[in-house]
Amino acid sequence: MNTVLSRANSLFAFSLSVMAVLTFGCFITTAFKDRRVPVDIRVSRVLLKNVDDFTGPRERSDLGFVTFDLSPHLQPIFDWNVKQLFIYLSAEYATKANSLNQVVLWDKILIRGDNAKLNLKDTKSKYFFFDDGNGLRSNKNITLTLSWNVVPNAGILPLVVGSGHVSLPFPESYENTKSY
Repeated sequence: MNTVLSRANSLFAFSLSVMAVLTFGCFITTAFKDRRVPVDIRVSRVLLKNVDDFTGPRERSDLGFVTFDLSPHLQPIFDWNVKQLFIYLSAEYATKANSLNQVVLWDKILIRGDNAKLNLKDTKSKYFFFDDGNGLRSNKNITLTLSWNVVPNAGILPLVVGSGHVSLPFPESYENTKSY
């Protein structure tokens, strides 16, 4: 006959197997859902400064400041399998030294139950837009894109790029003011 411990072990193993199958079923119901939504990004102000770079050789580097409006409606992304969204605005551009540069300018975490219809006006970048040289001055094709990571209850962590971006030129001269 089986002992009490042997029966408890069998019951526990069977319960774990059933929970694993149910978790996979939960994942597969939302695995192929399209999580893209339209995003409206507008840039209202761009400043460029040439500052001392204390991280490397004694040279000066470009520091950009961007003020933007952002209005995505992210509520359709939330379903029963979405725990939170990590949203971030990134800038992509090319320079002579690097064919692809990516900088995160702003981010936010939206938890289920938060207001998922953002309407940000005259928002300044949260992080420095710092180039490791002078690649921002006179750069005509800097693209701002809003992306998000979906953090599910069960399943993979998809990275989604919003369907909407804006390309902007940076000024040809540096700003001399002390404030932003």
